[in-house]
Amino acid sequence: MSAPLGGDRLALDVTAAAGCELEVTTAAATIALRGPTTAPASYDVRLTLGENSSLNWLPQPLISTRGSTLHQTCTVELASTSRLLLREEQLLGRTAEPPGHLSTRLTVRRDGQLLLDQHTIYGEPAPAWDGPAILGAHRAAGQLLAVDPRLNPHHQPLLLEDDPTQGHAVLTPLANGPALLITAIAPTPARLRHLLNAGLAHIQTATT
Repeated sequence: MSAPLGGDRLALDVTAAAGCELEVTTAAATIALRGPTTAPASYDVRLTLGENSSLNWLPQPLISTRGSTLHQTCTVELASTSRLLLREEQLLGRTAEPPGHLSTRLTVRRDGQLLLDQHTIYGEPAPAWDGPAILGAHRAAGQLLAVDPRLNPHHQPLLLEDDPTQGHAVLTPLANGPALLITAIAPTPARLRHLLNAGLAHIQTATT
């Protein structure tokens, strides 16, 4: 969707009731635009999963365009027996375009206990976001989170690929699992999706 525009306040609340199995995606990328005002936009997503439910949350990428400012949050509440597959992808600018200012926060709780709380900020005036310790020359970033009681709790961290020109990806178990997180950066959205899918293939073999 060509939104949110500057000043927009968007919110989405999705509940997978007990025993339900849902897969949610989008028809196209979400494009953060400056719009008629320089005021920041917000996009807040809340996902709630009941007992023995399953949700695959797989939207298309979020594109941060020149002059836009977007604060995005995703809050997930899981029951102890629910299963989640969540993908987030951010593209910083369109072709040959610098990005806007993008702040994203992902907070996940399982059975009331904090599982993941991750906050990233890209684009000016954030310091060093394009430095070698963060993105470097890459302009696509993303993650894929799997939470599933069937996951092997003893899975070790795994470096999926480490070609500086083609991106990096790492698969990491979370301390309060059963959960595995893939974090990746890449030069293009196609390459980013390839890295996340490679990680997903490892996750699919990690069930007990």
